[in-house]
Amino acid sequence: MLKKERGKYILIKLNEMYPETPIPLSHHNIFELLIAVLLSAQCTDERVNKVTPKLFQLANTPLKMMNIPTKKIESIIKPCGLAPQKSSHISNLSKIIVNKFNSIVPENFKDLESLPGVGHKTASVVMSQGFGHPAFPVDTHIHRLSQRWGLTKGKNVNQTESDLKRLFPKESWNKLHLQFIYYGRSHCTARGCDGTICEICRTCFPNRNNPVKVNKA
Repeated sequence: MLKKERGKYILIKLNEMYPETPIPLSHHNIFELLIAVLLSAQCTDERVNKVTPKLFQLANTPLKMMNIPTKKIESIIKPCGLAPQKSSHISNLSKIIVNKFNSIVPENFKDLESLPGVGHKTASVVMSQGFGHPAFPVDTHIHRLSQRWGLTKGKNVNQTESDLKRLFPKESWNKLHLQFIYYGRSHCTARGCDGTICEICRTCFPNRNNPVKVNKA
């Protein structure tokens, strides 16, 4: 298969397997989504979803959050890891949203990425899943799948994101990002598939016998 053929097959296959793509992180507004995505760095969505109800019960808006002592935030989010750093980011970005953006989470990449602890991937998730703008957030897992499936040779997530955006229709990005995640968690895991085991790997590369060496993100 050529890369375009692989892309077409993968898009069809994932649409068949995952016609519905609920957002994995529980939230009730865009501010909650932003905080949940920030907390998910080096942490599972499952753990984040166990922590955020207590945090959001205490404060689910920037104005409320900025008035919570950082140490209190830290004590709640400790199970997510990197709690001192993340709690500081949450407190500071809440203050900025209130004072600079009139308590409204900004709806553009530039302003989102100016917030403490918000990188391009986090901003992309908020733009796509929160605001519905086309974006293709790429984390280390999507980077790994894209390499195994021969969709990119990118040496980092930024290059992989560019390659995926060129390959797939813009209208598919938001849903496809989540479909990649769901498939990767269930079928093409970091340890469960080496590029030769899962259905998509075997279909895209039927003659591949050796494990795929993935460029680290």
